[in-house]
Amino acid sequence: MFIKLLSIALTSVTIGSLQHILPILVAIGFTVLLIKYSNRNLNDKQKFRVIHFVACFVSLFIISFHLYRIGFDNYNFRTDLPLYLCSLMALIIPVFTYYRKYWMFEILVFWIIGGTIQGVITPDIAVGFPSFDYFRYWVVHLGLLVVIFYFIFVFKMKPTLKSVFKSFLALQVYVAVMMIINYFLDANYFYLNEKPKSASLLDYFGEWPYYIVVGQLIIIPLFLLIYLPFSVSERMKIT
Repeated sequence: MFIKLLSIALTSVTIGSLQHILPILVAIGFTVLLIKYSNRNLNDKQKFRVIHFVACFVSLFIISFHLYRIGFDNYNFRTDLPLYLCSLMALIIPVFTYYRKYWMFEILVFWIIGGTIQGVITPDIAVGFPSFDYFRYWVVHLGLLVVIFYFIFVFKMKPTLKSVFKSFLALQVYVAVMMIINYFLDANYFYLNEKPKSASLLDYFGEWPYYIVVGQLIIIPLFLLIYLPFSVSERMKIT
């Protein structure tokens, strides 16, 4: 029975499965409790320490994952470097929580919510629980969301309409850099040369290169949609 259950667990994660839904529910509960506790019991210095610890945990987890892969697995620099957007943000998120610069928040709030939500809805995990990759995937995607929502609901940081376009322009710089890296490594970082193998929103955007064009066209509307609750909240305060 144990071997049968383990064989089921180690299959790829399917949308709507327990391996998909349970981590999301745990992260939601953790985020709500953390925000409530911090607002009620912690001073500003303690709040900064708490969220910086969370960010460092996310970053160190992905660093450990890649070091493990380099040492004990067939690590391929053409496919395995932490250059996909979510992995890259997981590496640099402690820089944001340490310096807490507003311009960083302006970029990351849209990158994290817009980028990780897609990954949360349509997980791309080849080997499920209890693999290292399974935990890496959820710690990165859900951990980034914990950090950004903490800054929104604890530190009351909010983007402006200008932030939408700043984040979009920053994303174009990232895309340009990835195109250069992909060219020299013959790689597919940020899925600029081929769609991911698992189901994703890109499946609805046509084949290459059309899905890239369509994806670029919907980024600003997506960012505006993310900005909408902030805009509505500000208008309600004014009225």
